[in-house]
Amino acid sequence: MPAGWRGCNTYFQNILMQQTALHSSLKEYYVKQGAHEEVLVDGYWIDIVQGDLLIEIQTRNFSAIRKKLSDLVARHSVRLVHPISLEKWIVRMPHDGVSRLSRRKSPRRGRIEDIFYELVRIPDLMEHPNFSLEVLLIREEEIRIADGKGSWRRNGVSIINRRLLEIVERHLFSDPPDFRKLLPQDLERPFTNRHLAEKLSISPRLAARMTYCLRSMQILHISGKQKRSYLFNLSE
Repeated sequence: MPAGWRGCNTYFQNILMQQTALHSSLKEYYVKQGAHEEVLVDGYWIDIVQGDLLIEIQTRNFSAIRKKLSDLVARHSVRLVHPISLEKWIVRMPHDGVSRLSRRKSPRRGRIEDIFYELVRIPDLMEHPNFSLEVLLIREEEIRIADGKGSWRRNGVSIINRRLLEIVERHLFSDPPDFRKLLPQDLERPFTNRHLAEKLSISPRLAARMTYCLRSMQILHISGKQKRSYLFNLSE
């Protein structure tokens, strides 16, 4: 039994209550590859320990894990795993949560570039030699319940769980140059955020986050302005 495992029944009960089924399924996926889960390292509970590699699974909000990652990479090899939903099925449950009311496919499809919505919070970590990022493109179910406590955008419907259906693809980013492959090869240079958004068929908001991250990783630099828009070029 790994160090830090014994005497932690209360901890595990609390952590399981906080984690979604998606998070738990992803941990199980790595455990099946010969890793250990919930190990205490340098005062932090680590989702997965695979040999000398510490693996943290974060389904959202990279800001919440920034300090933990920054502390750990100083002494350990750390990999952050983040799932992005290629395909999502929305399951509606009644307030009692017993029977299923409906199941429909969401029209929104995620894509690898969506990683920049979260990576914008920790782009500098990609330059650390002990840090890597793995993006999982998945199929999932999102469980919703009509409890009147959720977002007004969903008419008070709450998202209570996420369930993994399938891991479709895995993408590993070990260092900043790995992100160059996400830039279109036929993208004219220099380019603006609008040019990048049009070429990739993404929103200008996402394109801006993408260029911000790539600038922080020294992949891009500002080479001028076109009216009120910055011009970006590849750093040599």
